[in-house]
Amino acid sequence: MKYLHTMIRVSDVAETLRFFELLGLKELRRIDNEGGRFSLIFLAAPGDEDAQVELTHNWDENGYTGGRNFGHLAYAVDDIYAACQRLMDGGVTINRPPRDGRMAFVKSPDGISVELLQAGPALPAAEPWVSAPNIGNW
Repeated sequence: MKYLHTMIRVSDVAETLRFFELLGLKELRRIDNEGGRFSLIFLAAPGDEDAQVELTHNWDENGYTGGRNFGHLAYAVDDIYAACQRLMDGGVTINRPPRDGRMAFVKSPDGISVELLQAGPALPAAEPWVSAPNIGNW
């Protein structure tokens, strides 16, 4: 048995791709199905192409709710502070800041929770993250 991918449904392909590109993922391939009126877009972190996220866009849908009950995607990052800063600079809300130097949560444009975990040991506590409050839920 082999892990293939995790699928999430998305409403706005461009905004979702922008979010995941800020996160560091790259598009691997895309399938547009005119008859079924949907697109499948496969993403992965460079060097980890076997762990893919499939974005499914149903062309005629009018928005999804309840992204929280999906659970979350999780990615290890080399520098959690730099990753969160890059996302924040790109307009992404850091819902659970990395106050502990180890873990943070953000959400995709469709409300899918994404957990970021520091690769290796936690980084030393640092501002502005130590005093940053939680925003919303994750």
